[in-house]
Amino acid sequence: MNRELFSEKLKKINIELNSDIEEKLEKYYELLVSWNNKINLTSITEKEDVYLKHFYDSVTLSKAIDLNKELTLCDIGTGAGFPGLVLKIFFPNLRITLVDALEKRVVFLKEVIKELDLKNIEVIHDRAELFSKNHREEFDVVTSRAVAKLNILNELCIPLVKVNGYFIPMKATVEEELELSKNSLNLLNSKIEEVISFKLPIENSVRNLVKIKKISKTSTKYPRNFDKIKKNPL
Repeated sequence: MNRELFSEKLKKINIELNSDIEEKLEKYYELLVSWNNKINLTSITEKEDVYLKHFYDSVTLSKAIDLNKELTLCDIGTGAGFPGLVLKIFFPNLRITLVDALEKRVVFLKEVIKELDLKNIEVIHDRAELFSKNHREEFDVVTSRAVAKLNILNELCIPLVKVNGYFIPMKATVEEELELSKNSLNLLNSKIEEVISFKLPIENSVRNLVKIKKISKTSTKYPRNFDKIKKNPL
């Protein structure tokens, strides 16, 4: 995805690309590739692929919610900063918290934030289930991109959401996971408002944004400890 196509596709989802954003994305890309030689951040390193599969894909969260508002947003299992760090570049009004369990990734993210001089964004080195227990109902929006099965993510992420706020996981195929997550949604006093499905430009791979609204407070017994999470921390 070259610069012209990147800008064109962003306009179609009502996002304008300016010189400041371009400069920050370019620096982010350079740091990503450089650090990827030292630690495993992503298997996608070709510039056009990064711009499509990481940068553009991250900002498609705007299809589900107005990110121009003053919102607190938490990205669970952020990895190399997708989508949370990219969202901060495009929407500086957001107050963003990035959470990841791997210290090396946290160090990388802090370096990017410093180099790009980003404000009102913090990186937390913590396991998702522990962070969720200690930060209940703090965020307007919580998201997680390609991290774990929806029924597990619900229990980890929905407790973080304010009442009437949203958990919006970013998924590829999701039909089977939706069925398996019904029980967890009931237990967590939440409901799916809509599932926004679309295809990524050029490669036409399927993407889904599951817009889950929190109706009332969740029990303090959630999130529970998951063996799967312990073996593969988010």
